[in-house]
Amino acid sequence: IGLVGIKAQRRASLSINKTDEATLGEAVRDLSGMALGANPDPAYDIAASQPHEAFSAGVDAPDHDAMYDRVVEFQQYVAATYPTLHLRSAGISFIRRRSCYANTNDVEFVSSRGLYSVSLTFSSREGENNSSMMYTGYTRYALDKPIKDETNVDMLLRQSTEQVTTQHIPAKFKGDMIIAPTCLPTFLGFLTARISDGPMIAGTSIYEGKLGEPVASELLSVHSRPLGDEIASGYWVTGDGYKAENATIIDKGRLNTYLLGLYGSNRLKMARAVNSGGCYVVDPGTISYEDLIAGVKEGILITRFSGGRPSDRGDFSGVAKNSYYIKDGKLAFPIKETTVSGNMAELLKSVQGISSERVNFGGSVLPWVQVSGITAS
Repeated sequence: IGLVGIKAQRRASLSINKTDEATLGEAVRDLSGMALGANPDPAYDIAASQPHEAFSAGVDAPDHDAMYDRVVEFQQYVAATYPTLHLRSAGISFIRRRSCYANTNDVEFVSSRGLYSVSLTFSSREGENNSSMMYTGYTRYALDKPIKDETNVDMLLRQSTEQVTTQHIPAKFKGDMIIAPTCLPTFLGFLTARISDGPMIAGTSIYEGKLGEPVASELLSVHSRPLGDEIASGYWVTGDGYKAENATIIDKGRLNTYLLGLYGSNRLKMARAVNSGGCYVVDPGTISYEDLIAGVKEGILITRFSGGRPSDRGDFSGVAKNSYYIKDGKLAFPIKETTVSGNMAELLKSVQGISSERVNFGGSVLPWVQVSGITAS
């Protein structure tokens, strides 16, 4: 049980793992004392009264036979199709979450969700050569498809076997980058993080005052759909205790909403977001993944990015892993770990194309996105 209390504009929180009345009473008394030692802030608040509701999705109990069969089936497929690939882990978990959110404004939301979570980690080896480790996963309400046929699993397996032999790029260049769905959250995350409470309150967000203005290419539309039919691991209630709604974050390049919680909206005297973000769905483009590749004169197909935190202005530098050098519209070869740098805010404005194909990970639905202006070295 997580408890949050506000007393005299002072806020405190704590967690307990017992539910008996005596423990609860002691915890509330402790919470009250803790709050008195905190700094006051008139922006602290709790969700306003709303009708009681109960939500549920997914299945109540796991199908253990199906879980076992899917993993064995996948192991056999990998052994027969990709003999140089090593499965470091391949597992399916069944997760059942039941929760209740309640506050003293008569808010009470009860939710229950049961789903399967598939996680894969793998690399390949051929002689003395090894590929870099790769991982992926997804969530589903049912295990009605083989693992190899879900998301872009088979593509990643094949790429891993190709990546046992890598090359350096011929020379430093400035060109395009095609961001794979597995890597796209890294770049979208720059924007979504900077329109949330922390940077907005601190005044460090480059998107302050940009509501309704272009902040990305008009090709890009990004939605947060915790209630979307395509999303398995969504949510019904925000962290602040409001019933969640779907929202459009970027509408054809324009910033449509900030992701402010109740506290942030009170501090900044701006509208509270209708959800807590996440569950991102990017609209598809009109060009195929293959045609995106074909349109690149020189660039990088990036599947995994390892780098430090970008600056407040969006400047970044990191390593492209499990990635490819693109030359004259073709994947020329897998690259040794190559440094890519640029500015994330400018990359979002430089989108050249978005694939018509998308990958549904259960918690997001994402395409391949072509951007320009990165430096590879």
